[in-house]
Amino acid sequence: MTTEQQLPEGWKTQPLQNLLSYVIGGDWGKDENYDDENFILVNCIRGAEFRNWKNDKASTAALRKIKISSLQNRQIQENDILIEISGGGPEQPVGRTALITKQVLSNFNNPVVCTNFLRLIRPNEKINSTFLNYYLSYFYLSGKVIAYQAGSNNLRNLKFKEYERIGIPIPPIETQQAIVNKIESLFDEIDEGIGRLKTAAQQIQQYRQSLLKNAFNGELTKEWRSKHADTLPSENELLAQIQTTREQHHAQQLADWQTAVSQWEQNGKEGKKPSKPKAPTQAVKFEKNFAGLPRGWGMVKLENLASEYVLGKMLDKNKNKGKERLYLGNINVRWGYFEFSNAKTMKIEDDEIERYSVKYGDLIICEGGEPGRCAVWKHEAEMFIQKALHRVRFPSYYSADFAFYYLSYAVKLPLVTDLLTGTTIKHLTGTALKNIPFPVCSINEQTQIVAILESKLTACDQLAAELAKQLKQAELLKQAVLKAAFSGNLLDK
Repeated sequence: MTTEQQLPEGWKTQPLQNLLSYVIGGDWGKDENYDDENFILVNCIRGAEFRNWKNDKASTAALRKIKISSLQNRQIQENDILIEISGGGPEQPVGRTALITKQVLSNFNNPVVCTNFLRLIRPNEKINSTFLNYYLSYFYLSGKVIAYQAGSNNLRNLKFKEYERIGIPIPPIETQQAIVNKIESLFDEIDEGIGRLKTAAQQIQQYRQSLLKNAFNGELTKEWRSKHADTLPSENELLAQIQTTREQHHAQQLADWQTAVSQWEQNGKEGKKPSKPKAPTQAVKFEKNFAGLPRGWGMVKLENLASEYVLGKMLDKNKNKGKERLYLGNINVRWGYFEFSNAKTMKIEDDEIERYSVKYGDLIICEGGEPGRCAVWKHEAEMFIQKALHRVRFPSYYSADFAFYYLSYAVKLPLVTDLLTGTTIKHLTGTALKNIPFPVCSINEQTQIVAILESKLTACDQLAAELAKQLKQAELLKQAVLKAAFSGNLLDK
């Protein structure tokens, strides 16, 4: 903390408790719908509203009734400061503050009180309320408030009696206002820059979506198709290729099944007899109601397109058979890549390896959490999937990368969302997954689309990362402004 010896002439350091005329903890008030004339309806600012406080505006607050006689001691007034004293977590400690302005109070039609997750402080005549709020915000943003935390990582509390003793550097009252004016002027400039950066970030996201849309309506490779028109397969040829591959795959499944049955019989029919694979029941066809696709393109449901789609293995903690093997869960799958830092193991028997193992080029899709989130497995390490994930394996004429990019585009479209099950928590079941229509074109065009997307989206990612870096620097610049303000150097700049 800055000492008085380092402060400009005329500045003094005072403990926070000496600068307050009023301090009170919040109160929920009464839930009952009292009609008694001794009770009054109030808005109660809760922790949830406070955590979402943005742009100097409070969100809606709960309606409660309290006694009129107690309102005077609880009502929030202009220039009061709210401090969050309970909640938070490892990445968001308590101690955030908000200044009550006319703009905030205008959001409510009733008197306003605060809850017991917050504390209200009212500065006295020694200090400008806005100046104090800026200092307490700086104290929070700089990380100094951490020293005044208590409780677990998931539920922290502000040790307010100790917090009240923090020293506040105070210049003369007229200098406080000059500093506030300078801070707000500089913050306006910084916020203008932040606004431009956020707009640019939104434009990048919009460009990404536009790029993906054009990839799957044929616009992205329109020129490429015109140059290769003589070599591209027709719709009928594409369907015939899919149908032939399905039949070949089923024939191979039958051969493998017959081998498994023979082995089962040689082992004295121990265990369950291998199940006979089901034959395709319908000829492959393009889905209707997908107008506007290029000539030679079509939409085919995943059940007719993938060679395999398998839901992962149920985690059975009581099962002692099998060998401990690494598996992927929902938490390990990100958009386009895998997070291995918290990968776990489960026991898998030898006869389960083929079904639940992951092979190079498999598309791994989340069933829940964020249904449809997916990534292509491009590792050689042995890995298995837990029930929260689908493993989709495609034949040689269909690119898993092409499928990944399509699903990342289509996951929020009705053709996917309408298939999800659940009310509050949505799931992408195996039944829903097999009914999602995927675009089909020649493998050469798929490869071309993937190459273009990887190049352009990589450039988008790099630009987005640079914008995020600049946004962080802008926020740090605000901290630098506050640091200069409370060391007495801001008005010299």
